[in-house]
Amino acid sequence: MNKSDIKLGHHRRIVVAILRDKQRAQQAVEELNENDFPMDSLSMLGRASSSGDDLLGISYNSVGEKMKSWGAMGAFWGGLWGLLTGAAGMFIMPGLGAVVAAGPIVEAIAGAISGAAVAGGAMAGAAAISELAVAIHQMGVPEEKLHYLHQAIEQGHYVLILRCATDEAAHWRLLLSRRSDEMVEDFPYLP
Repeated sequence: MNKSDIKLGHHRRIVVAILRDKQRAQQAVEELNENDFPMDSLSMLGRASSSGDDLLGISYNSVGEKMKSWGAMGAFWGGLWGLLTGAAGMFIMPGLGAVVAAGPIVEAIAGAISGAAVAGGAMAGAAAISELAVAIHQMGVPEEKLHYLHQAIEQGHYVLILRCATDEAAHWRLLLSRRSDEMVEDFPYLP
């Protein structure tokens, strides 16, 4: 395999893992880092959460309550952003509310938002309405798996997406399966 094959995405895979809570997600990212996984090839998604139904922290009774809620979320994501490289952002997604993303997926979401009408037209069902689903699908996750990822994020779980060489996918999948009691699968990477 030559360098141009890697740049074009040949012989590449994505490993997708659903992690139930912040602790497992943080431990998985730290373990990947300790095992020299290239952090610029790791994306993480999670629902921006706070107490109650107010995901954005808009209707708290006091500034103190809002800051406490955002402080807990910020400390978690801030710690991970220190390990992850690349862009980070929060997006308001139909059916999910506020979703925080870090890593290469941010660029894919931004691209999907700008081209959602075109890309979404190729997908059937409810998945077509979500820019997030479009972005994940364009990376290589089959349409039939998008529902599981959407549900996981909706339920407050975290999704890790790793880009790696085909011959490394089993190793990273095994490492993530120690932290996940949910989905850990790999798919061909579609750059």
